[in-house]
Amino acid sequence: MLSLILTMEDEVVLADFGLSMFCIRVKIALAEKGVKFELKEEDLIHTKSPLLLEMNPVHKKVPVLIHNGKPIAESLIILHYIDEFWNDKSPLLPTDPYQRAQARFWADFVDNKVHEVAKKIWTGKVDEHEAEKKELIGNLKKLEEVVGDKPYFGGDTFGFVDVALIPFYKWFSTYEKVGKLKLDFPKLVTWANKCLERESVSKFLSDEKDVYDFVLAHRKRIGVD
Repeated sequence: MLSLILTMEDEVVLADFGLSMFCIRVKIALAEKGVKFELKEEDLIHTKSPLLLEMNPVHKKVPVLIHNGKPIAESLIILHYIDEFWNDKSPLLPTDPYQRAQARFWADFVDNKVHEVAKKIWTGKVDEHEAEKKELIGNLKKLEEVVGDKPYFGGDTFGFVDVALIPFYKWFSTYEKVGKLKLDFPKLVTWANKCLERESVSKFLSDEKDVYDFVLAHRKRIGVD
């Protein structure tokens, strides 16, 4: 006798904000893995949803991946989870322990040495963050040295550091306009264009004008312009 085995698909929901670099990371990773997911767009400016407050009661921010009703917060932690759970295709992290450690290091560098520094610039008063401008340029130079002439940070394979950094690429022009600085990193541009050839990236990356308009509106709300 033949027995029919029914399997249920995983329920994957992402509490999302479209322009969030951190949410974009998660969407790219899920797309790379071929995972179907539902987006729950959050209104972070006015009222956070009961879903977000329930699923991330500690930080109350996006992204939150809700997998079969269980929440996972913080984008790099979510990327680790996605890579470990859907481990049968398109690995994000290398198998070699040292290379894995290096990938984690540079992804953390993106958060702390690119995002945190740039945020002080685009949320601060004009001409008050000269030290941060120099630091941002220096930190992006380090990343350019790491990627070098390779297609991706991991070599020929699109992976963890690429997913961590590429959502910020469409913010670079806003950093330049608001911070009145020049970001001249041709190897990063070449790398970004290579990433943009992937549907998972091109589908979810922000539009530069949308980013700039959002930043201008945010600066007006917080009273720095």
